[in-house]
Formats: sequence, C-alpha cells, structure tokens
Amino acid sequence: MPMLLPFFALLAAAQAAPAPAPKPTAAQLAAAAPASAWGLIDAQDLLLIDFADGHRSVIWLASAFAPAHVANIRTIARSGWWNDATVYRVQDNYVTQWGDATEKKAPAAGIDRRPPAEYEWAWDAHGVAVANPYRDAYASRTGFTPNGWAVAGDGTRQWLPHCYGMVGVARDLAPDTGTGGDLYTVIGHAPRHLDRNIALVGRVIDGMGALSALPRGTGGGLGLYEDPKQRVPIKRIAIVADLPAAERPAFEYLRPNAPVFAATLEARANRGGPFFTVPAGATDLCNVMVPVRAVAR
Repeated sequence: MPMLLPFFALLAAAQAAPAPAPKPTAAQLAAAAPASAWGLIDAQDLLLIDFADGHRSVIWLASAFAPAHVANIRTIARSGWWNDATVYRVQDNYVTQWGDATEKKAPAAGIDRRPPAEYEWAWDAHGVAVANPYRDAYASRTGFTPNGWAVAGDGTRQWLPHCYGMVGVARDLAPDTGTGGDLYTVIGHAPRHLDRNIALVGRVIDGMGALSALPRGTGGGLGLYEDPKQRVPIKRIAIVADLPAAERPAFEYLRPNAPVFAATLEARANRGGPFFTVPAGATDLCNVMVPVRAVAR
C-alpha cells in the first residue's frame, strides 16, 4: 500500500495542473493586432457593386499591378456604362462573370481599348516582398508585397495568383487583353493555370456570397445563362471615393511587414486545438491571403 502513494500523488498533481492555453487562430491573431499593424485601403481603389436585389460586393482594385486596366475600370464606372450590366455567367467551381451580356455595346468613351498585357513584372517592382515560407505548386517563390497583395513568381518575375475571390478582366484571344468592361471573379478551386494569361485587377473583400452563391448557368459548357431572364441585374457600380463621405465603406489590410503577420501564416499552416492532431507544415498561397477587415470611418 505505501508504494501506491507516489502514484496517487502524481495523478492528483497532474489533474490539478492547468491545461495549456489553446493555440490562437490566425483570425484571433489578426483581431488582436495593434492599429499600427493595419493599413487603410485608398477609397480610389474600392469598387462597389450594388445588385438590384439589395446585395453588395466590394472589390479592392490592384491599381499598382494593373494601372492601365484599373484606370479603364474607374472610367467605365464613372461613365455609367455599367448601368445596365448584369451577371451573365456563373460556372460551377470556376468563375462568376458580369458586364455587357449582349456584346453589342460600344466601349465606354475615354478608355484605352488596347491596354498592355499587365500579367507579370519584375520581382521587386512593388517593394521587397515578405517571403512566404511554405511551398507552392505553381511558383518557386511566393510572398506578400508591402501594399498587401499575395504574389507568386520565380525570383525574377512576379505575378498575382488566381485565388478564390480574385477579379480578372475577361478577354478574347491574344493579343486582346480586355478593356475591363467585362470582369470575373474566381468562385471555386483556384485556377492557377490562368496566372500570367489574364490581367488580374483586384480581389473581392466583402460580399463574396453575392457572386459565389448564384444559380449556376448551363450554356455553352461555360456556365452562361441561356435565358436572359436568369441574368442578375446590377443596380450600380461605383468607385467608393466618388460617394458621399457618409456612404463610403472603409477597409484595412494587415500589413505583411507587421510582426503579427508571420504568426498568422504559421497559424494557418499548423492549426492548433484538439481537432488538428497532425500539423500540416504547409499551406497553399491561396489559403493565406492577406487579412482584410471593415472599419468605421
């Protein structure tokens, strides 16, 4: 009997010891980040889409990466050219596309009808990217630019990746590069084979459900709405900076060079808690997009 006492003493001590604190999630780390870790997105780089049914989506425009196409998009929005625009294509596990479904409208006045192929650029063209320590299937080097964008590349060249929620410019066959009058967003598994083949001009940062949860089209094997009545009408597309101050939504991004950002990457690659018993030690670039949050103005 005396030999059992140490065992029971150890058992009691183990039961009394506090459980280790749960590992914080990436979302919790971002939420606790100081104000200095966040950068405000310029209202000139926010494109607002109001649908006729009351839903809204907001796109962060990648003006530093596709300046000619984004300039076109701003001109098109301000001209009212999109006043009768619709969502006319929703292809399952691929894209939702909107613009002129008739393909009969003349281009908006004042735009560049043949913008350059803004598909790739020099690796450090937008500042020294914070390295992504996890491997990628489509690029030998990936990271995050100081202005808040995930990028892929090879150390010499750099490009934006076709991740969920990214927005691109629909185009015809090369050398056409699209004007920006018809846009699409990725609503399924990241079609990274499109990287460097189409100009990416932004990222949906709010209201993604208004674009991803629509009925799928069946036309042409491309998800086109065969009946024009299926098309989803758009009430307004506007640059947020052009709205009255009281109506402007505002958003911030977590600065990739803030110390907490590295912790969010690690938390996504090696998730904690009792459910995840085996750490992954890796994460796809499209699963570590820079956090964005809405803020009061």
